[in-house]
Amino acid sequence: MSEYSDGQLLEMFGRESDKYRAFSCIVEQYRSRLYWHIRKIVVVHEDADDVLQNTFEKAWKGLSDFRREAQLFTWLYRIATNEAISFLQQKRNRSSIPLDDAQMLSASLQNDSYFTGDQIQMHLQKAILSLPEKQRIVFNMKYFDEMPYQKMSAILDTSVGALKASYHHAVMKIKAYFESISI
Repeated sequence: MSEYSDGQLLEMFGRESDKYRAFSCIVEQYRSRLYWHIRKIVVVHEDADDVLQNTFEKAWKGLSDFRREAQLFTWLYRIATNEAISFLQQKRNRSSIPLDDAQMLSASLQNDSYFTGDQIQMHLQKAILSLPEKQRIVFNMKYFDEMPYQKMSAILDTSVGALKASYHHAVMKIKAYFESISI
């Protein structure tokens, strides 16, 4: 399937006869990138699948009202980020044992049969999971997705300066984590 521009997709979606085909193209075009963004937040494959489905359900319901003030990808990323954060909050609230996110997500990572990394990658993921939620999201978007601060600012509705500070603090905490362990 070929990639369409935001304008083409939205124009297609606006025609009743092409609405389902347009949304199918949107899902196909953005599914993988959104999945990996969500997966870095929620860690577990099955949870990421659930959050991705919720993301596309919200997008389907809201696409008619999309105002084109942002790029379609940015809008979808924002929905995905909010859905992933909400999912973690619900998971935390459902847990009968009071765990913090780092413990809960680290345990999930160690039990995840889809994780194929080596010991250093496992330590990096644990270091990332030990970060506060906002720093973890900013670090993942900048380090793994190589997303520019301007785009992150639009998605997270945060100033570029605050994002740079969050990323810097995250890097320092990850560095300290690696200095505290022996590999």
